[in-house]
Amino acid sequence: MTYQGKAITVTVNEGIATLTFDLQGESVNKFNQLTLRELQEVGQQLTTDKTIKGLLVTSAKNVFIVGADITEFGELFDNNEEAVIAEQVYKVNTEIFNVIEDLPFPIVSVINGLALGGGFEMCLATDYRVMASTAQVGFPEVNLGIIPGYGGTVRTPRIIGGDNAVEWISGGKQYKAPAALAVGIVDAVVEPELLNEAAMDLLQKAIAGDFDYQQRRTEKCGPQLLDDIELMMAYTTGKAMVSQQSPKGMIAPITAAKTMEKHAKLSRDEALKIEGQQIAKLAKTEVSRNLINLYLADQVLIKTAKTYASGSAPVSQAAVLGAGIMGGGIAYQSASTGTPIIMKDIAQAGIDMGMSEAGSLLAKRVSRGRLTPEAMADTLSKITPTLSYEGIDAAELVVEAVVENAKVKKAVLSELENLVSADTIITSNTSTIPISELAGALKRPENFCGMHFFNPVHRMPLVEIIRGEKTSEQAIARTVSFALAMGKKPVVVNDCPGFLVNRILFAYFAGFVALLKEGADFLAVDKAAEKFGWPMGPAYLIDVVGIDTGVHAGAVMAEGFPDRMKQEYTTGMEVLLENSRLGEKNGKGFYSYEADKRGKVRKTYDESVRALLAPHVDSPKEFSEEEIIDRLMIPLCLESIRCLDDNIADNATELDMALLYGVGFPIFRGGAMRYVENMGLATFVAKADQYQHLGPLFHPTDSLRQLAASNGSLFA
Repeated sequence: MTYQGKAITVTVNEGIATLTFDLQGESVNKFNQLTLRELQEVGQQLTTDKTIKGLLVTSAKNVFIVGADITEFGELFDNNEEAVIAEQVYKVNTEIFNVIEDLPFPIVSVINGLALGGGFEMCLATDYRVMASTAQVGFPEVNLGIIPGYGGTVRTPRIIGGDNAVEWISGGKQYKAPAALAVGIVDAVVEPELLNEAAMDLLQKAIAGDFDYQQRRTEKCGPQLLDDIELMMAYTTGKAMVSQQSPKGMIAPITAAKTMEKHAKLSRDEALKIEGQQIAKLAKTEVSRNLINLYLADQVLIKTAKTYASGSAPVSQAAVLGAGIMGGGIAYQSASTGTPIIMKDIAQAGIDMGMSEAGSLLAKRVSRGRLTPEAMADTLSKITPTLSYEGIDAAELVVEAVVENAKVKKAVLSELENLVSADTIITSNTSTIPISELAGALKRPENFCGMHFFNPVHRMPLVEIIRGEKTSEQAIARTVSFALAMGKKPVVVNDCPGFLVNRILFAYFAGFVALLKEGADFLAVDKAAEKFGWPMGPAYLIDVVGIDTGVHAGAVMAEGFPDRMKQEYTTGMEVLLENSRLGEKNGKGFYSYEADKRGKVRKTYDESVRALLAPHVDSPKEFSEEEIIDRLMIPLCLESIRCLDDNIADNATELDMALLYGVGFPIFRGGAMRYVENMGLATFVAKADQYQHLGPLFHPTDSLRQLAASNGSLFA
């Protein structure tokens, strides 16, 4: 037989059929409705062709299959009945994947690149899997709030055992070839140039009877080969591990483990029914909707950034002014992604600290086997530390990252402008000072914009690109291009004190310090915030940011938005600063910080902090978790809406992604604007009105009231 579709082709040579995935018009293969329909047609034809002795499953692209087409999830998941979703998932399995698995000849998957989610499930439906040493495989579905739906929870434990399957599926990670071979989920790993030859050799041996592919099918189609005690041990331990390690609020990982346990003693077809039922339940949850929306939003974010950057050539030489931890982090990120960078400081101590930061980050990658010592040396050679401006005229983009003081920054920027070429783009890493204010010191303000990194630079994905009043499109394009080259998620925003993320974050902090003033225990506040899903509570977060930094930035925000961010009392943060408690940086903040035996810094409760705060507290008071969350989240969400009204962010989607990547907004809640939408705009307005007596931080805007009254959407 031969088959020529828009996603799949099949050719036959001397009894060996080759099924090739090659989705036209796409850079990658994915399981959309077209691909599934063609795979169904191919399966039916292969079933009846008596001349075929074996099948190779390959890809014409540099990936195998990246998974299902997530843009099509909405149509399926929006069904009103869980039963409808479960039926559709089961139908795909029985009419497509089971048909492939049951073909009357051996099948070998040729994994040349990424095989993720449904793509890897396709591989599991074949008898053998040969993997290129450069490929990666895995099940990312739990990161979307669902579980594998093309037989992944059924076939995986029957191939590699329940304990390994829980780790692979509930963890949601991608695995490199050695790990896949070690666990037995693939049968061979070879260099890419030997992949087709190795796969053909394996297939020929299976055809010849050297390998019993029918026995493999029997194992995959029957119950898991465990007695009751082994079954209990595998899944009890697995579920405990998942519960401990899963991110807050994520229910799919534990559901995956429970699903595999539930159908362990069933046949393939009965087990697939259980899988379909469980994915259907998850698909109807708010968490899954939020996570899928965020995935799609991320695609839009990157597409938007690439559009901004499309008019700019890559930056071939960068520079950063101001070394230390931040400058060193920026230099590391630039050099490690291939762009040479000059790191300039006025003091050798700053240079030493910056190089130490870069070296330490690289050394960690070497110790974990992610980088060779030679590659580390090569990366460090791309950083040129200097106490002078020598070579700065060759820089195409410069990041100013000196002390957060407007007067100092203006002086540095003015001096720098006279030393660089007329088309060099100058950016500032300021976290709060308006870009248009700093631009006043420059002769060419059109070549200036903000480039705000978040600390620690190597971990935080977001970079805010801030457009000043006179910033040119060329400046934005080159800066976005540089951010993308560094592997960051750039979001272009308009100018105001604090820009987008810090403006919103300091409304959150304003809610926090007001709670402290009224007598809330910061431990209780942190506990409630972490239970809500934040990676750390506000007290811990401000310790990490630096209390001195927080107080300084808070003053800038208070000046910019005095009606709601200026406090007429001494705040808890100011009290700690007055007592030289700077946070994690000097080991004393709301918490105390000491290194353990392994050198890892640990936070501990410090009883003396209560005594310091006591004179500035109305009276100790207990707040419910619900009220704590209301008094943190309402100011944050209302300030987010004001940023939309003020055109600081282009839309609610970009705003949510900025909070997710910039401050770790709880991912399973979908973002601040999605949180309000899920609650219901009218419900949110009513909740905010309950706190109106606390001041403007809690006053809904007129635009929000009108939108709520008209049953509108923040995402319209």
